[in-house]
Amino acid sequence: MKLEILAALNAEREARRAAVLVTEIATGKQRLVREADLASDPLAETLAERLRMGKSGMAETPAGDVFLTVQAPPVRIVVTGAVHISQALAPMARLLGHDLTIVDPRTAFATPERFPDAPVHAEWPDDVLPKLGVDRYTAFVALTHDPKIDDPGLIHALRSRCFYIGALGSRKTHAKRVERLTAAGFTDKDIARIHAPIGLPIGAISPAEIALSIMGEITAALRLKPASAAQAAA
Repeated sequence: MKLEILAALNAEREARRAAVLVTEIATGKQRLVREADLASDPLAETLAERLRMGKSGMAETPAGDVFLTVQAPPVRIVVTGAVHISQALAPMARLLGHDLTIVDPRTAFATPERFPDAPVHAEWPDDVLPKLGVDRYTAFVALTHDPKIDDPGLIHALRSRCFYIGALGSRKTHAKRVERLTAAGFTDKDIARIHAPIGLPIGAISPAEIALSIMGEITAALRLKPASAAQAAA
């Protein structure tokens, strides 16, 4: 690999931006495709599929076989609410290789003892979320049932490019949430990004089951094409 390509790959990694290194098998020629340039690339569909799956490998193209080396940032899950569901969600996220961060100003709940393997911020979401770099590879999960905590987090998430936004609560609770977000200036299209009630419809009851349904929905949003992800959540 040429030094300039390696330097460019490292720069994309540092900035939490995805990229694909395309290597022509017949010639060994290499080129780097940044996620921002994906749509204009001749292999756009193939590269988008590999990025969505986060998987490197061989691919057949009209110009010959290529090897696609996928570099995607690790998924970050930001949760408002140091609750029982969060405690079950944290080890699931770790098992899948995702980074999970807890944000909750209630110091009685947001403690390292309750979340030994996850960063915990006992702060208000509007104070800490701008520091966390909520980006295209971030999933935001609101679990407190308290609008004073969840709403600032949802507002920050809706203004970001995060790939998933979910909020705990009944349809009645969400209807009131929609009213508040509409009053805050968000459109129906904006608010439609929120998965609420949160999680896949698997009949979950316990905190662990709800955490499982949330992780399933996050995975669907990450790995499936948009139409397929919507179908999975229906």
